[in-house]
Amino acid sequence: MAVTKTITKCTPYENASSKVDKWDIEMKYENDSEGDSTYYTSTFSTTVNQVDPRTSATNFTLKAKSSWTNANLVAICPVSQWDTVFASQVDSVITNPPVESTPDSAFNVPS
Repeated sequence: MAVTKTITKCTPYENASSKVDKWDIEMKYENDSEGDSTYYTSTFSTTVNQVDPRTSATNFTLKAKSSWTNANLVAICPVSQWDTVFASQVDSVITNPPVESTPDSAFNVPS
């Protein structure tokens, strides 16, 4: 399964010092190539604050938006969690899709 991960959207939020203190990031996952029988796509999104408001943990260092690279953005995304979800989606839709039941229109109600 060849999975491609691409950041399709990222929106920086700058503080008064012109440093990014929050990102909205969207990443598209694609399994194989469009048109293949095993093709599947899903998009994930996250908002990452410089400081996690729940735990006070620092997620990234404040810096200008021009200093960020694609690798920096990927690093602050929950990629391992998204990998697990995407693999599960592919398994349930492509690898082991639900079996469709077949109606028996000739069935007669027993008397």
